[in-house]
Amino acid sequence: MSKTVLVIDDDHDIVRLITESLKFEQFHVIPAYSGKESLSIVKENKIDFIVLDIMMPEMDGLEVCRNIRNDSNIPILLLSARDRDIDKIIGLEIGADDYMTKPFSIQELTSRIKAHFRKIDRMYSEWNGLHQAAVMNNQASVPLLALNEKTFEAVLDQRKLEFSTKEFQILSFLMKHPNHVLTREQIYENVWGDEFGDLNTVTVHIKNIRKKLGSQHDFIKTVWGIGYRYVEGN
Repeated sequence: MSKTVLVIDDDHDIVRLITESLKFEQFHVIPAYSGKESLSIVKENKIDFIVLDIMMPEMDGLEVCRNIRNDSNIPILLLSARDRDIDKIIGLEIGADDYMTKPFSIQELTSRIKAHFRKIDRMYSEWNGLHQAAVMNNQASVPLLALNEKTFEAVLDQRKLEFSTKEFQILSFLMKHPNHVLTREQIYENVWGDEFGDLNTVTVHIKNIRKKLGSQHDFIKTVWGIGYRYVEGN
């Protein structure tokens, strides 16, 4: 089934360029040219991925991102003409999954979106394998923190948590390597599929994950100067 990508930018030429590229890759694309229009589209359609420009009149991309995150964990990639770390950090902290600076390579943008869906498909496959193995082994014990990689649901002590797609993927990657120290480079390459990304993106997402888990559940340990380690049964 074709995936639906919502492209939001007040620049019609950029929307057209992204739309043509994604349609060539067999994506279904819905264009939007303002924040308010995009919020209506999200409510009325099943959207699988969002490309969102920050600098828009009336309602900017950050406000759109906040509104979407109130109700949905749809993956969001931000576009911005400003290459400032503070803009990236703010965008990631309010729930964006990725960030690109204008001018950008349309090939790189398309590759990132395709890589996202490949990661999702691989996670489904891994989850199905683990689930079948658990059934065969009659494992009835319920862990304190459990992830369902088929539905992207996380449950902590019988309480459902809401993670963005990238937050979920990071937590899943850490949990699959308990007590192993993973570098920020390893985490970024595994989740984003890009060997040369902005490693601050990982730091911000880890911060968001910890906040949602709560201070009483210190599952993710920082190994200073190296990376992070997941500790089970904390």
